[in-house]
Amino acid sequence: MENKIYCSIEFTDGNIINLELYPDAAPITVANFVKLCKAHFYDGLCFHRVIDGFMIQGGGFVWDERRGLVQKEASTIKGEFMSNGVPNPVQHTKGTISMARTNVKDSASSQFFICVANTPHLNGEYAAFGKCADEQSIKTAVAYGKVRTGRWQYYSDIPLNPIVIKTITVKE
Repeated sequence: MENKIYCSIEFTDGNIINLELYPDAAPITVANFVKLCKAHFYDGLCFHRVIDGFMIQGGGFVWDERRGLVQKEASTIKGEFMSNGVPNPVQHTKGTISMARTNVKDSASSQFFICVANTPHLNGEYAAFGKCADEQSIKTAVAYGKVRTGRWQYYSDIPLNPIVIKTITVKE
């Protein structure tokens, strides 16, 4: 991708994941993500779904010790992927960042996931919009994918020790 926007996810444990975003491949998705980052929407949210060998997902919930997962709402956007009529060349390989969604193709809002392995079955079905910008960032994502998880109510794959976003900084 020629046109790139760089950002860094800083976690409360001190880890950092650096990302490069591809506005040419997914302009609506990147604009939405950048807008939410600049508004500090993600500050304090957790990665609430972690599956080793697949992906780590965050951007939609706060972990509250008394109440558990508390959702933070955001507006939905168009899904920029082939099965939704949008050509998107970004493949779901290890280190790719993509938008999470429900079964409704235009239901993505703020939740995103980072692939911790190659996941070609997601190609054309989810809006991939960037990748980890360096090898250490991929290693950090993969390490988060290996944390111990459990269940809470009807949620599963929740890290037993919360993985919390301190802030996401866009570098322009």
